[in-house]
Amino acid sequence: MKKVFHLNTCDTCRKILAKFDLKGWELREIKKEPITREELTEMHKRAKSYEALFSKKSTQIKLRELDLKSLTEKDFEELLLDHYTFLKRPVFLTDKEIFIGNDKKNIEALQDFF
Repeated sequence: MKKVFHLNTCDTCRKILAKFDLKGWELREIKKEPITREELTEMHKRAKSYEALFSKKSTQIKLRELDLKSLTEKDFEELLLDHYTFLKRPVFLTDKEIFIGNDKKNIEALQDFF
């Protein structure tokens, strides 16, 4: 399994995806085709935390008046399933590894993987 969960309208996602040869990877546009509970479970197995998958920059946080400090792992899980903008993007998922988000360390690890 090799999947990339991304958002087409995100410039950062597009730039990162352009850096890699994604032949053989399933590209999932999460707005058009939201992640499933099973996929989120697979991500969680590798990330060891729903919070690690959660984008704290989502515009939905302010709209919903969420207090991030009070959220539990179960809350993060449900929010990730509820709205695509809560997923930290992009997410590269393989049978053994996961690469989450766009921070420099993650992108370097991803480059080493490729």
